[in-house]
Amino acid sequence: MKADNNRVLIIALAANVGIAVAKFVAAAITGSSAMLTEGVHSLVDSTNQLLLMYGQKRAAKPADALHPAGYGRELYFWSFVVALLVFALGAGVSVYEGVLHFLEPEPAVSPLIAYGVLAIAFALEGGSTITAFREFNAARRGQSWLQALTSTKDATTVIVLLENGAAMAGILIAAVGLALSQLTGDPRFDGIASVLIGLLLGVVAIFLAREAKGLLIGEAADPALIISIRRAATREGITGVGEIMTIHNAPTQIVAAVNVDFDNRLSAGDVERIVDAIERDLQAEFPSIYRVYVRPHEDAGVKFGETRGLART
Repeated sequence: MKADNNRVLIIALAANVGIAVAKFVAAAITGSSAMLTEGVHSLVDSTNQLLLMYGQKRAAKPADALHPAGYGRELYFWSFVVALLVFALGAGVSVYEGVLHFLEPEPAVSPLIAYGVLAIAFALEGGSTITAFREFNAARRGQSWLQALTSTKDATTVIVLLENGAAMAGILIAAVGLALSQLTGDPRFDGIASVLIGLLLGVVAIFLAREAKGLLIGEAADPALIISIRRAATREGITGVGEIMTIHNAPTQIVAAVNVDFDNRLSAGDVERIVDAIERDLQAEFPSIYRVYVRPHEDAGVKFGETRGLART
């Protein structure tokens, strides 16, 4: 998954750097506010991809004495920073430029250059978006798009997907604003387009910040995985499986804690062997489980044959 994410980020970064340069050149030639806004948008996206790549590198660091659970959540921290940048720089600058251009309109020149750049940018953004879409769609597992977006722990692919989707929508808005300015002779439409792009980025940024905040605080693993943990802990020598707590430190780093009630007739050595078997079996079946803690607890809950609480977290 990490290699796939790096591939998505590298493709998105290469596309956005080229697009940003082209848009800024076109904005300087045409004087289009929406084109300048789109240039800022692509520049912010390029910075975001660099931050996410840095976050992935930091998240891969092994655990140490100061961070015994590892550095996995650094990826979620940088994802939150990216959301703030999209809001502050992307949305903020877009709205500011749009309002400024609306109040002091300047007619655009050489609009054909702007259209050409927008067409090239749309094609490049489309290629990057398709790559992110395929990665995200492969992990949906039958969920709806909204469910998948709000439940996924893979912040990197979601950010690239939504940023690129917003970029493609922004390009269309910029093209419409430029066309209306030409057709009506009123350059204020270009400023309106810039404001609309800013509002679109603001909505995307708020959604990304909300999701990144939840991951940063700590979210439980998928309910299906929790059921599998309960099944793996249900074995001879254990009379009940109680509360199961899971938390994502990174998309592929899960810490799990399980309360179990051991048969009182077992020796300490038997308990140790059972605990070791549970940990070994779970980590073999689910490589994303980074740590497993099995906690002896009298009357731990679900007894053999009972079904209550199977998805308790």
